[in-house]
Amino acid sequence: MIRPITPDDLPRLRAMLQALADHEGGKAQVATVEALHLAAFGPRPLIRALIADHGMVIYFAEFSTHRGMPGVFVQDLYVAPAARGQGLARALLRATLRHQDWGARFIALTVGHDNALARRFYATAGFVSRGSEALIHTDPEAL
Repeated sequence: MIRPITPDDLPRLRAMLQALADHEGGKAQVATVEALHLAAFGPRPLIRALIADHGMVIYFAEFSTHRGMPGVFVQDLYVAPAARGQGLARALLRATLRHQDWGARFIALTVGHDNALARRFYATAGFVSRGSEALIHTDPEAL
């Protein structure tokens, strides 16, 4: 069963984020339970998350100025290795659209160039490249 997270789910959500980071080489810093709580349940929530027995998705609202419509940006999608190939990832992606309330009409995400398994999954699920590479600046004060 896929459902929205509650505060009690945050340690498990964080554990899945850590498993995802480990799968991607273990170099990414993973948010603390406290940071996730503030982001999901604080005075101005920034993220939403859904959880299942063997997977999770974290997402938030996006707006495409090119399409002129709202969408969902999937920040993290994780399915435990034992549950892969059973349709859970697609179910989590579909559930993001059912659980949003801003009229999203598309799903956007990024995937690492070296993550061939994920790239194959997203291609078979119908995702196409936006033709750009995501960039990040970790010290905006230096701009």
